[in-house]
Amino acid sequence: MKFWRSVVFKLWITFLLLVSVVLTILTIMLLEYFEQYYTEQTETELTNTATKISEIMKEHNNQTGLEIVGELLDHSTGAIIISSPDQIYYYPESRLQELSVSYIEENEALQNVASSNEPTVVMTRWKNKDNIPEQIAIVGSPLHVNGNDGAVFIYQSLQSMNESKQSTAKFIVLAAVIAIILTTIFAFFLLTRITAPLRKMREAAFEVSQGNFSTKVPIMAQDEIGELSIAFNEMARRLHFNMNALSQEKEQLDNILSGMADGVLTLNRNGSLLLTNPPAEKFLQHWYYEKGELSDMHAQIPNELKKLFQLAVHTGNEQIDEITLQGRNWVMIVSPLYNKKDIRGAIVVIRDMTEERKLDKLRIDFIANISHELRTPISMLQGYSEAIVDNIAESEEEKREMARIIYDESLRMGRLVNEFLDLARMETGYLELRKEQVDLNSFINRVARKFKTIAKEKEIVFTVFISEDIGEYELDPDRIEQVLTNIMDNSLRHTPSEGTVSLRARSDDYGVYIEVEDTGAGIPEEDLPYVFERFYKADKARTRGNAGTGLGLAIVKNIIDAHGGDISVYSKYGRGTTFFIFLPRNKEEN
Repeated sequence: MKFWRSVVFKLWITFLLLVSVVLTILTIMLLEYFEQYYTEQTETELTNTATKISEIMKEHNNQTGLEIVGELLDHSTGAIIISSPDQIYYYPESRLQELSVSYIEENEALQNVASSNEPTVVMTRWKNKDNIPEQIAIVGSPLHVNGNDGAVFIYQSLQSMNESKQSTAKFIVLAAVIAIILTTIFAFFLLTRITAPLRKMREAAFEVSQGNFSTKVPIMAQDEIGELSIAFNEMARRLHFNMNALSQEKEQLDNILSGMADGVLTLNRNGSLLLTNPPAEKFLQHWYYEKGELSDMHAQIPNELKKLFQLAVHTGNEQIDEITLQGRNWVMIVSPLYNKKDIRGAIVVIRDMTEERKLDKLRIDFIANISHELRTPISMLQGYSEAIVDNIAESEEEKREMARIIYDESLRMGRLVNEFLDLARMETGYLELRKEQVDLNSFINRVARKFKTIAKEKEIVFTVFISEDIGEYELDPDRIEQVLTNIMDNSLRHTPSEGTVSLRARSDDYGVYIEVEDTGAGIPEEDLPYVFERFYKADKARTRGNAGTGLGLAIVKNIIDAHGGDISVYSKYGRGTTFFIFLPRNKEEN
């Protein structure tokens, strides 16, 4: 920082101005006093001298009196003694030029001295012998001798007074310079004692502003600055405490937000996104994936959410709505945030209601599904058995045909019941796996060969790609074959002619990855959450034959879960479906 901007410079200038003003006023007053005092003193002395001369001339109006008068006058004083109009005596020994009688007669105050009884004092300018004008004092005293009216005039230069004033002024200036020097020394000494703690305090303030709350200001005195240092240290300590408390609260809030199952978004008044937690980010990912804007994530909030936000800000009331993204149901609750009386933004709670909606749908569909699946074979059994009992069939061949249909429907109903029981056992944790080391390359190729003929008959391009280093894996081959069979059967069943079905498999240090992709009809968005549920069917008509029981994918998921793996599905209606299977490696294998 520049010196002239510092507190030291400002206080030093203040001290100097104060001392200078005081000394200037004092000098003017002293000079005026000295001038007045010296003038009065000169007038008094000249008046006394003139009065004495008048008295001497009264007593000794002769040569003796003139000699006495000459002894009373010095070289700085001149005199004119007028005893009578024809008796005038001069004492021009002074350095001033001789004062003429004509000047006295021309001066009104001086020419009336002879007729008055009081001395008269006149201040005027007169030239000295060097012909330089000087200020002089002329004192006239009346002289009455032998009945004649005369006067004694004494004049003296005031140059000595001016010289005394100049000497006094020089002395005062010298004293002022000394006073200013001493004041400067004292001021800098004093200000150093003041500004040194202030500098320490400024440095400590900078440290505190950068987050170093452990900085302390040394207490160098017990005065106000010392108290300020104590207050500053206490302030830093309290700031440290409060910042730690705020940090802990923020960390606790972050942990709460991160651990919440519901998504939380915080928006400012302009609708800009300020804060999110992982479930909210997942919601946004679904939104941007749905809109095809993955490269511009967090650039904007969903339009439905924006409308709710605007309503909440304008009305001040909580707004609730529900939307569907990627087959999942999301409930959005928008509540305004207040800054005292003004709305400063809004907080959005996003709740994934997919499971609740799924349970609602399952409760509605379960009875309809199970009754529909069982009603058809039971009706067939009942109808054909009644036909046999009532001898409606006329020939043995018709009876055998009815018996065969009854047998097929009983097998179908038994298969449905068995699958339902298997699924129930899996979901209750009673699935027993018979694991063994399997060469995945030959195992997957063997399973795929079963579907190549079907694909050829349906004119579907069926491709298999297995990485060469896939190696062996410990699994239950029968159950995994059931998984692959079910998925590939679904893919071939729902893929039209000239479509493609691809089976890909690879592995790494973490596990095995199997992917089945088709270009079939795809799964509607509203059905995606229910793909792995019981009785799910892509064929809404639920016709007999190729439609299946609707339990296959539910069994698939339970088998993969039993192996500690994960299965997921991505699909767009009319474009195809992709199933992803991940089987993690056992720790012993790593």
